Amino acid sequence: MYALLKKALFLLSAEKAHSLTMYLLQIGVKIPGVKNIMRNLFTISSKKIEQTLWGITFPNPVGLAAGFDKNADYLHELSCFGFGFIEIGTVTPLPQAGNPKPRLFRLIADQAIINRMGFNNKGVKSVVEQLKNRPKNLIVGGNIGKNKNTPNEKASADYIACFDALFDHVDYFVINVSSPNTPNLRELQDKKPLTALIKSVQERNKIKKIPKPLLLKIAPDLSHDQLIDILTICDETQLDGLIATNTTLSREPLKENPEVIKNMGAGGLSGLPLADRSTEVIKFLRSKNKKIPIIGVGGVGNMSKALEKIDAGANLIQIYSGFIFKGPTLIKKINEALTTIGHNS
Repeated sequence: MYALLKKALFLLSAEKAHSLTMYLLQIGVKIPGVKNIMRNLFTISSKKIEQTLWGITFPNPVGLAAGFDKNADYLHELSCFGFGFIEIGTVTPLPQAGNPKPRLFRLIADQAIINRMGFNNKGVKSVVEQLKNRPKNLIVGGNIGKNKNTPNEKASADYIACFDALFDHVDYFVINVSSPNTPNLRELQDKKPLTALIKSVQERNKIKKIPKPLLLKIAPDLSHDQLIDILTICDETQLDGLIATNTTLSREPLKENPEVIKNMGAGGLSGLPLADRSTEVIKFLRSKNKKIPIIGVGGVGNMSKALEKIDAGANLIQIYSGFIFKGPTLIKKINEALTTIGHNS
């Protein structure tokens, strides 16, 4: 069924296909009984795959990565596909249009995507309004960033603004300094500015009656020395976990015609070509720190790639490109495989 739908959708531009798919899904779930049918089709319920991290029990370890539902518009619809959790965002304090279109491209031969969206979102106030009506039993993470026009030296104010606004409406937070699509954003991954940024958000977190888990999303393009710096910062700032990894600037190795890729232009690459590098990063982080929770993301396009992430040391995993290329059965297949072998933190 999804294979036929995908053929039609892939005739459209990637961004138009995304909008149309979510529009049709919104209409579809309003038909009486459809939500229950979808849940029965895609949801796997088993104690064997429940995960408990930060005092939160995840019904399964397969989440939807940030970027798919930036504005928390589709949580009710997406929750029918059997995800263990969904991460919204990246959210910025003020609304912003993002980069000029076209800015989202499929590499079909590679099962990959190049995007330079640029944190397009409706702003934190709009997202809060959406989250007031979030599904009650769904675990939701809030991925937060800075506005494009905010200079790096003032970035902490943007992150704190999003943190404060979203605090009562999400279950965990992710500081995103690793998107390649906001100018100079990745400079915030350097040790000194990153430490200062996380400390400023943690100060707000620690004065709350019950602090929320605070995670950091990192790039796959960091060196081993930089990854060690990240782990040092985690200790110094009492970070609760890492998300490894964001999209990559690399274009190797790809099956798609190099000229076609060149014409697509700048942007972060996600999907299967990122899988091995992302898993390497997880493996390295886990070898240096046995305890820190890690959410593995990047190229989880099939069961084997999912299991590789978990074997490398990921406690939870997220999908994005795999969801687009394989459809919702991917979530079910991964969870069925994990139920068979058993997977608990």
